[in-house]
Amino acid sequence: MNATSLRVLTPAKVNLILRVLERRPDGFHAVWSLMHTVGLTDEITLTMQPADASRIALRCDHAALAVDQSNLVYRAAQLVLARADQSIDLSISLTKRIPMGAGLGGGSSDAAATILGLTRLLELNWSVEQMAEVGQQLGSDVPFFFVAPAARVTGRGEQVRPVQVTGQRWIVLVNPGFPVETKWAYQQLAATRRSVRPLSESLLQLGNRSTFNWAEIMPLVENDFEAPVFAQHPVLAHIKHQLMSLGAEVALLSGSGATMFGVFREEATAKQAALVCGDDPQRKAYAVPAGGVPEASVV
Repeated sequence: MNATSLRVLTPAKVNLILRVLERRPDGFHAVWSLMHTVGLTDEITLTMQPADASRIALRCDHAALAVDQSNLVYRAAQLVLARADQSIDLSISLTKRIPMGAGLGGGSSDAAATILGLTRLLELNWSVEQMAEVGQQLGSDVPFFFVAPAARVTGRGEQVRPVQVTGQRWIVLVNPGFPVETKWAYQQLAATRRSVRPLSESLLQLGNRSTFNWAEIMPLVENDFEAPVFAQHPVLAHIKHQLMSLGAEVALLSGSGATMFGVFREEATAKQAALVCGDDPQRKAYAVPAGGVPEASVV
C-alpha cells in the first residue's frame, strides 16, 4: 500500500427544533430534534502508510484543541482501526472553522468525517449503520452526520431518520465569543422547569413525514434550552432580536448554545445581517447556505 491521502470537508449543524424530554434510565435525556447541516465546514486530511503497529498523529491549527486521546477525531480513528483490525501509520490534519462549544456539532462532525474518511481509505465498504454504530460511541450527535443534510433525531440522539427539506434558505450564524457547556445547560434546564411539556400534535405529525418544505417548519421552531441559557447570558436574547430585526424569518439558539442562528430567504439579506451582527469584535458571524454533507476527495 502506497501512502494515500484523503481530504474531508465536514459541515456544522443547527437544531431547527430541539425538545428535551424526560430523563432516561441510563441518565441521559430523551430528545426530539430536527437537525440540518449548514455550509460552514471544518477540514480533515487523513494520510496513511503501511506499518507493523498502528500509530496516530493528530495536528490541529487551533491551539486550544487537544490532539491526544481526549480529541474525538483521535478516538474515532482508534475505534475504526480496532474494529477493522488494521495497522497503519496515520497522520491527521484538522483545520478548524466551526467554533468550539458553540452548539454547532463541530466535534461530532469531525469525528464522523474521520470515520467516513478512514472507511474510504481502507476500502472497508461499511454501511451507514455500521459507521453510525461506531460514531454513537463518541457522541450523541455523530450518527446524524452520516445521513445529512437533514434528519429527525430522537432517543439520546442515536435514532436518526433522514428527511428532505425542500427549497433553499440561507443561515446566519452568530457566535458570541464564549462557549456554553452542554452539561451545564442540562443542569440549568432541569433546575428551572417544573415539568416536561409533551410533544405537540404538530411536531408529531411532522415527525411522521419524510418530506416537507421550509415554510412548514418555520412556525414550529423552538429550543428548550433558550430560557435557561438566556437567563444566564442575556446577550444571546439580544442577538436573537437583532437577527429578527435584520430580516430573519426565525432566529434560534442552536443546540445548548452559544451560537444563535437566523433563517433567511435571500442571500443578500443574510450577508448584510452577518455584517451587522459581526460588527462587534467579540463575535463571529457567518452567512452560509443551508445544507451540505461530509465530502471526501483524494488529495
